[in-house]
Amino acid sequence: MTDKKKLSKKQILSFVSGMTALIVGFGILSFFGIRKIYREVHKHKLMKENMVVEIAELGIKAPVLEGTEQSVLSEGAGHFKDTGDFGKGNFCIAAHSSVIYKEYFNSLKNVEKGMEILLYDKEKNTAAYKVSDFFIVEPSETWVLDDFGDDRITLITCTDDGSQRLVVVGLLETKEG
Repeated sequence: MTDKKKLSKKQILSFVSGMTALIVGFGILSFFGIRKIYREVHKHKLMKENMVVEIAELGIKAPVLEGTEQSVLSEGAGHFKDTGDFGKGNFCIAAHSSVIYKEYFNSLKNVEKGMEILLYDKEKNTAAYKVSDFFIVEPSETWVLDDFGDDRITLITCTDDGSQRLVVVGLLETKEG
């Protein structure tokens, strides 16, 4: 009879341990699920209220906020102050890319000449650009932000190791609005 009681205690302990693990696991999954949903809702809110840059062929679609401070780039892509405007001049945008984290410009390294870059303003008017060039520069090479006398978009992100910058240039094809 004592063997049955010991076995019964083991079963109860196993059951309690299993339920505890299940509840903890569910809690962790719920936390990450809610966090992901919050991020998606927040992202869509930002895209509704701000400019948006898109390269459909690369799966890139990001809200473009004003400024390039870390607080801005943690939310979306950032427009370099004092560079271009919607469809005018050299409109320069920076965003993070990371092999570890899901960042907006992760797939920018797969860009090819001729790809279409769309920029939507807050009213969702469209400026369409075609990729004309892409290259690597040192972080100190800020000449890429200069006005070149044409209408272009310049996208900037880090290389995989973070030591250099990938620069993608698109020349304006059409502008609506």
